[in-house]
Amino acid sequence: MENKKLSVEAIENGTVIDHIPAGLGLTILRQFKLLHYGSAVTVGFNLPSKTQGSKDIIKIKGVSFSEHDANRLALFAPQAVVNRIEQFKVVKKMHLSLPDTISEVFRCPNPNCASHSEPVKSRFYVRSHQQQTRLKCHYCEKTFTRDSVADA
Repeated sequence: MENKKLSVEAIENGTVIDHIPAGLGLTILRQFKLLHYGSAVTVGFNLPSKTQGSKDIIKIKGVSFSEHDANRLALFAPQAVVNRIEQFKVVKKMHLSLPDTISEVFRCPNPNCASHSEPVKSRFYVRSHQQQTRLKCHYCEKTFTRDSVADA
């Protein structure tokens, strides 16, 4: 019998975002502008996972995330793990937690918000309420669900 194994190419140095819920890989690529680094990006969709059934994975060559950058991903994938890779080895595993604030990722869905007409960077306060993530705009002070902000 043949030995069949799925594999995604290893990277020498960079970041691996693992255990992304299946189907959210493209959302994370888009929302966090991961293609804008100009580095090679490898994405795996619907890969087998012992804990989740299936998962997505993103590998970014030559880019290292700080813990602050990694925690921003918790808005979409709180169970994801961000691994820093050096010389083909995991040198740091970062388990995510929701940040208190998030800037420059989302646009306020309120069309009357000052962030649409003034030269300011978006900023939201992150709150968790009854296991749902809510984002409160710093400028207009309106509160939105994560999905409504992500779609804006």
